[in-house]
Amino acid sequence: MDLDALRFGNFAKLGEAITDWEKMTKDLLGLKEAAESNLKAKAWKARWAGVNATVTREFVDKTAAEFADAHTQAESITKILMDTRAELIRYRTQVNDAVDRAGKKHLTVADTGEGGFVVTANTRPDWASDPSGQSDQPVQTDVDNARDEIQRILDKATESDSTAAKVLRLVVDQAKYGFSDSAYGDRDSAANAVAAAEKLANMARDPAKMTLDDITRFNRMMEIYRNDALFSEQFAKRLGPKETLQFWTDMTFTRAGARDAELETMKSLQKNLSLTLATASNSDSDAMQEWKKNLLAEVNTNFRSSNSGSPIGALGSHVISSLMRQGQYDTEFLDEYRKKLFKADQGAGQSDTNDLWVKGYDGLDLVFGDGNGRDPLEGLLSGLSHNPEAAAHAFDAKSDLDHMLGTTRYTDREAFLGPALEAAVTGAAAGDNTHAAPPHSEQQVKIMANITAAVAQPEGGADLATSGMGESFGHMAAAYMPEISLEMAGKGAESIFITDSAAPDGLNKGDVTRFLYEVARDDNGRAAIIYGESIYTSSLLEAHIADPSLYDGDTSDAVRAVAENAGTIEGIVGHSVADAGIKASTEAEKDYNDALKKQGDFFKAALSAGVAVGAVALVPATPAGALTGAVAGGFFSGVSGMAVDRLVEGREIDGALDEALYRTGRELNKAEESSLQQTQWSAADSIDAHKSDLKVDATENLIREAHNRGWVRSDSILEDIHARPSA
Repeated sequence: MDLDALRFGNFAKLGEAITDWEKMTKDLLGLKEAAESNLKAKAWKARWAGVNATVTREFVDKTAAEFADAHTQAESITKILMDTRAELIRYRTQVNDAVDRAGKKHLTVADTGEGGFVVTANTRPDWASDPSGQSDQPVQTDVDNARDEIQRILDKATESDSTAAKVLRLVVDQAKYGFSDSAYGDRDSAANAVAAAEKLANMARDPAKMTLDDITRFNRMMEIYRNDALFSEQFAKRLGPKETLQFWTDMTFTRAGARDAELETMKSLQKNLSLTLATASNSDSDAMQEWKKNLLAEVNTNFRSSNSGSPIGALGSHVISSLMRQGQYDTEFLDEYRKKLFKADQGAGQSDTNDLWVKGYDGLDLVFGDGNGRDPLEGLLSGLSHNPEAAAHAFDAKSDLDHMLGTTRYTDREAFLGPALEAAVTGAAAGDNTHAAPPHSEQQVKIMANITAAVAQPEGGADLATSGMGESFGHMAAAYMPEISLEMAGKGAESIFITDSAAPDGLNKGDVTRFLYEVARDDNGRAAIIYGESIYTSSLLEAHIADPSLYDGDTSDAVRAVAENAGTIEGIVGHSVADAGIKASTEAEKDYNDALKKQGDFFKAALSAGVAVGAVALVPATPAGALTGAVAGGFFSGVSGMAVDRLVEGREIDGALDEALYRTGRELNKAEESSLQQTQWSAADSIDAHKSDLKVDATENLIREAHNRGWVRSDSILEDIHARPSA
């Protein structure tokens, strides 16, 4: 920065620009709030069908998100400009004070242009003739001190100005179209993120020199900045795509066999590096687009550590996938990578896919944690489980879905495939209880229909439910309880079994029945179905009791239909357990109780988050606004939460000691009694919460009769579509 530019610069124009940005930020905040509370909220409540249910709703969601990003970007720009202006004004004051002090010491400070300046000593005629006045004469030390002080101030001002320009460009470049969601409170925080990225990228270029202490410091800084958009992009760009893969290859080789504290450090590093690269992948800058393209070009490259001495290392796909187990990678990037791996995997066939990726790589271990990373599909599936949109793309084609399900017989992928399928059909990322899942789209319902059909197949379908994916299938059943209930009830029940699904009739009754029956053989799957049914039933009962206008008829008829449906679904689950001959042994009982506790914690966390996440089927608000008193998740006074509490904590039934709700559901009659009691309690809770005119005793009797009919009906339905031990 030129000296005169700092000394005499007019910052009034910058101040005016900041005022304009402040106004824009305020206006965008209003638009953001209106988009979220009005535009998006109405889109989610609307009962659209066909193209509108997917294209329009998706467009509205993305538009609302763009308003939010626009506000975030404007706010970041405003704060960076404000911070930079304040710093430059402060440096202007400092440099002017330094020049004034220099003048008092008879020094002249002159700008020479292009960032240069000179400090010279003045001369006076009387200094030569009057020795007594020579004490005021400047010496070289005065010149040097003034020069150094002014240079330090100019350096700081230059850094403030140049880094502000740099980070502003980077913030804007984050999004090729639209706006970036990078949020910074001042220039320093943005500049520090960029500086940290440069430092870590330089360290990662020579991993052989990194001691465990270096790795610990590297990891600590990466943990701080892993979600920072500028840091992540700058780290990835400066290190380079091929060099990033080489860095992780070297790390896994040199630290192979890590134990105790070192192992924890390496596991943490893998997580933080994965999250950093996931954040970077979402940048739309030209540089990152090229980075992602070049990374995918390395899928078949042989990466080996320079110290390994072996010609066999890891394929680029092995390394890439090992860094996909955490974070939400960019959808387009995942789409392109998935196409490459799916094509290669399908080329090997279902039975040989394991040999394709694992054979010849027996010494490979790219994962400091579960497994060894030899099957790159595992890491890809983990990546898909954190990006519901990409997951839906992956399984949209039935041939791709069927292939992946078929490979579970010959690989260990089921633990990774289950959560990916769950994300695809629910719209909620694995482990995310903070964001509401959107209403099911036609694409999602189609995928769910294909999954239920696969599990329902007489030849091998049942094995899928007990191969390690039962828990995920149970979560899917819970999320699709509205669509499942409609299928079981039949046409004409749409106003009773409320749903905002774009394809409420998109499932097949026979497939759904067999699906529930097979999934119930898995402890976690069965527990999840029970929670899902209880949550939807209690939410549904509360909705109709709180607002009788939802059903154009007698509310008791709606309650009766809900109760019968509960009996049917829970009857299918109960008969599955009975048909399997599961004994009420102490060990079996403990396994099931543990599953109930685990799933209870899962569903309770979802409800406490206040949003209807993927595996929680709550009654949605209606287009007419009939449920305007509901919170974001679609329920009122927490009746559904009370239902979950009863399942988690247990409650005595009819005074039977030590027989908590559903805990002894190994016997058919006890399972039926538990289901009935839960339905009756939910109705009673709703009547009490909303001061309904319905009589509790009469309602409970009505539920008893309807629930019993549903339970009996479940037996006859199963007889028609599934081979039974009693047949």
